[in-house]
Amino acid sequence: MRGIKLMITIVDYGAGNLCSVNNAFRSLGADVKVSGSPKDVLAADKLILPGVGAFKDTMDELQKRELTGPIKQFISSGKPYLGMCLGLQILFERSEEGRNVEGLGIFKGSVKRFAPKKGCKIPHMGWNTVSYQANTAGLTDKIPDNSYFYFVHSYYADPADKSIIAGKTEYCGVDFAAYVSKGNVNAVQFHPERSQGLGLLFLENFIRS
Repeated sequence: MRGIKLMITIVDYGAGNLCSVNNAFRSLGADVKVSGSPKDVLAADKLILPGVGAFKDTMDELQKRELTGPIKQFISSGKPYLGMCLGLQILFERSEEGRNVEGLGIFKGSVKRFAPKKGCKIPHMGWNTVSYQANTAGLTDKIPDNSYFYFVHSYYADPADKSIIAGKTEYCGVDFAAYVSKGNVNAVQFHPERSQGLGLLFLENFIRS
């Protein structure tokens, strides 16, 4: 509703890209708060979980800071969640990174490593296209199909339920889930905060959603 400001909370668990994500949202005029408090996570109107680094380190930090329960509770409340990079991967049951470390288990499926292949560099780093597959919850409004976004990752999510895949990207011969969406949960493998104008438009669509 007009005149009502929603509190968008960015989860602080020590991720290296918190500053760039915060700056991206503030450049769009969003009322954002960076916090590692479980209470702030539960009180948020919209929640963002960014991330760079390793799956195990991310889960260890979330557990150490007692954030895993509040994040799950927030998601089950039906309020909007946006995950970026590791914020997507930890939604799944487990990851091959760190010897099958358990994730949040919001979605069934696992996170797999790109298989080494001649002429294919790992990590997948740089610009690549995203092909829309399904309802993208309005977050891709005014963003053309097969637009370029910025990626940095060696692992990719493999959902058991393929219907949650909202966008795909091809790399190393794998059509992987670059964007998953179900209900109030949206998450992307790419980095909107590093994807220039179209990345900012994606974030602006989330603010308005």
